[in-house]
Amino acid sequence: MRKPQPGTLFGSGKLQELKTRIEADEIGLVLIDGPVTPVQQRNLEKEWGVKLLDRTGLILEIFADRAATREGVLQVELAALSYQRTRLVRAWTHLERQRGGLGFVGGPGETQIEADRRAIDDAIMRIRRQLEKVVKTRALHRASRAKVPFPVVALVGYTNAGKSTLFNRLTGADVLAKDMLFATLDPTMRGVTLTTGQKVILSDTVGFISDLPHQLVAAFRATLEEVLSADLILHVRDISHPDTEAQSEDVETILQELGVSEDTQRLEVWNKIDLLPPEDRDPVETLAARSPDVLTLSAWTGAGMDRLVEAITEAVDGVRTEETLTLDFAAGRKRAWLHEHRVVTDEVQTEEAWEVTVRWTTSQREAFERFEG
Repeated sequence: MRKPQPGTLFGSGKLQELKTRIEADEIGLVLIDGPVTPVQQRNLEKEWGVKLLDRTGLILEIFADRAATREGVLQVELAALSYQRTRLVRAWTHLERQRGGLGFVGGPGETQIEADRRAIDDAIMRIRRQLEKVVKTRALHRASRAKVPFPVVALVGYTNAGKSTLFNRLTGADVLAKDMLFATLDPTMRGVTLTTGQKVILSDTVGFISDLPHQLVAAFRATLEEVLSADLILHVRDISHPDTEAQSEDVETILQELGVSEDTQRLEVWNKIDLLPPEDRDPVETLAARSPDVLTLSAWTGAGMDRLVEAITEAVDGVRTEETLTLDFAAGRKRAWLHEHRVVTDEVQTEEAWEVTVRWTTSQREAFERFEG
């Protein structure tokens, strides 16, 4: 068809053909991979006698099933309520009844649909207030981490690309890692000590998906804030997936929408190399070898992990600068701070002060300047 039917999405012939198949196979749930208006949803459910979900509805159902933390549950509730508010037309008949007006004469009163909409608006306001508290708490956590300024390495990628498996492999953690969409909804952070002794904070994030409903982009922005403050982004790709290129483009688009700076260092991690057929593996390895910012590995088997750790170390060290500080003998606590954070590369004591050579990140320098020794 040149354009969807405004009332039923499909034409009458296709509508009847699908109804026959639905009844023959005793189907109770129909999924439509795309947007369906409230009117179309109501008419199709009535015509076919089934429950119907569009793309947004399905993603919300999955999110609701996966959310584990208080914040995750609140984010899902907010997105679901925003979605439902436009769908009050679904429950056809009772929503058009009117309540009686006040006074002796009466009046048109308030329709049920208006009352339901008002109840949803009240619930949305309540959840937003609760989320504001969560966002403040998260900001406090970030501020406290800034005082111990380890570089932040954020894992991003399409859903089911293997981020949590890689996270577990790097940290020894036991984060839920399953072959399913959106296994991770709540950001998880762990400290990791690299082979050089450098500590970094590794952040696992919610997986991206193409055509992410705008309610969810807004609702889950808070969970992706860690990416905005990351010193290094690891873009994890499922290189064995037939649509890996399109998935990569979707991830880049969402990163731009989030406002991630183009200056932020990035490494592309081509994961699941073990799932490629042997004849495809060599060309992929050769292609990856041409770019210094691309690595191939299998988070599941551990192949290629050593090279990744080396690349992370090089990238994190790359954001460091070297300078020499002059500290008088009264600044003993400041000198101790520098040694405690392992940024000192050389130190010379003169008759009047310490000449301390340091190699540090921008965030480490800022934390030192804030430190009142």
